[in-house]
Amino acid sequence: MTTYTPGRVAGIYITSEAGTLPQHVEKVRTMAGKGIEGDRYAAGAGTWSQNPGGGRHLTLIAQEDLDAVTRETGIHLAPAESRRNVLTTGAALGDLIGKRFWVGTTLCVGIRLCEPCSYLESKTKAGVIAAFAHRAGLRAEILESGAIAVGDSIRRAEESAA
Repeated sequence: MTTYTPGRVAGIYITSEAGTLPQHVEKVRTMAGKGIEGDRYAAGAGTWSQNPGGGRHLTLIAQEDLDAVTRETGIHLAPAESRRNVLTTGAALGDLIGKRFWVGTTLCVGIRLCEPCSYLESKTKAGVIAAFAHRAGLRAEILESGAIAVGDSIRRAEESAA
């Protein structure tokens, strides 16, 4: 088995209402099978809540991908503008698809890439769909409730805490 390099939580963003810009918080509680306390998707109020498909409990995006898009295209998105819940550093998010992993004390499973859509582009800047294709984050389901705080580790479930 290849060892996964643990990453860190660099930011947390939630909003209770669909369409509003998520706000930075330092710590959240998570609920298995639902999402993040206080977030729109846990309440079933997210823009895509009524559409089928998993992976809406928790979304993650890598700071490295935000930086790469800015370098390569000039398109800058602040972490909140990405509309993802958890900003990461050092985590290979694509390697977590189909894998169980911990974010803080929350056990998750990676479901699929969180591809950019026309809604995200309408809320941000022209060119976002093309610029962020295959690097707009990861969708995950929450398997065990817990907490996530800025600075927490992100690690595969088979590995010990860092």
